This record gives sequence, structure tokens and C-alpha cells, in this order.
Amino acid sequence: MRLIHMQSVRFTGAALAAIPLALGVLTSQSSAREPSPSPTGTFGSGCSALSQKADTAKDKVVDAAAAYPQLSQLVSAAVRAHLTDTLNDKSDVTVFAPDNDAFKKVSASQLSSLLSDEGQLKKVLTYHVVDKKITPDQLSDGSFTTVEGGKLTTSGSGSDFKVNGKANIVCGNIKAANATIYVVDSVLQPPS
Repeated sequence: MRLIHMQSVRFTGAALAAIPLALGVLTSQSSAREPSPSPTGTFGSGCSALSQKADTAKDKVVDAAAAYPQLSQLVSAAVRAHLTDTLNDKSDVTVFAPDNDAFKKVSASQLSSLLSDEGQLKKVLTYHVVDKKITPDQLSDGSFTTVEGGKLTTSGSGSDFKVNGKANIVCGNIKAANATIYVVDSVLQPPS
């Protein structure tokens, strides 16, 4: 009887030692193979810096953007281009919203010229708007027609996405009553 007991103890001890090792191998293999899931809420390294005055989920898109001080230049440009009602009256749009830092990348003379030409300003701003809801799942390899009529592309994975290969989405998936907002760090230029 004693012999049988010793063998079962050795087997049990070896089996118990093998379980954590096997689990470790399985965990490292499964995490290495699975792609990064798309975010379900707001995402991006710039979301923490994007201070908000209130909950924007019930506001129309221009009013929602106005709740973010970092989007004040975009809101001002939309008002100047007489786009407020147009954008607020649309349903399920996506706006790639340049933040104030994006406008600082545009030279002073270019920005002055753009702001003084309502037609060109409308063209540039409506190039940032897609007339459909774009989810984070669609950003990894997307091609979309804008309200302006040109095409823009999105690429990336996880929570790291670019628009037209240049502009980073610094905070994405912000909800408004009629829109989804993706804040970008560059002003997008429509194709000539």
C-alpha cells in the first residue's frame, strides 16, 4: 500500500507543476495571435487632454463640438462658412474634426486666405465630413466619400488610426445626437 501511495504523490506533484507551465504557454500563444479589438467607447491618447464642458450625446454636432474648447477654431470656421444649420440638420454623419493644434500647423497667410474665402472654407470643412456613421471597426482600412465629394481614407488598428496617411486620430468615437466625432491633429485638404 505504501508503494502505491508514493507513486500517486509523484504523479500528482508532476501534474500540478505542469499545469501552470501549460497555461503560460497557451496564454502567450493566444495573445500573440489575436488582433487588437476595435475600441467600443472613446479612445485615443488625446482624449484626456480634450476637456469637455458637458455631456454631448444629446447635442447636435456643431453644438457638441462647441462643448470642447480645443475645437473652438473649427466651430468658429463652421459658423463663418455658414455650415452650422447644414451640419446640425444632417443625421448620422461622421466628422473628422481638426483641433486647435491642427489649425496652428497651417501657416498664418494660408489660414487668413482660407477664412476670407467662404467658398474655399466650405470646401475644406465639408471634406472633413462623411454623410454616414463610421464605427471604429471601419477605420482600419476605410475609404469614404466626403460631403465635399472627394475621397478620404483611414488606416490603423487598435486605438491608433490615421486619416489620409497623415492626420492622427487623437480622440475618437465621441458621440453627438446626429454624429460621431473623430478629433484629428491636422487640417485635411481636399484633392485638387
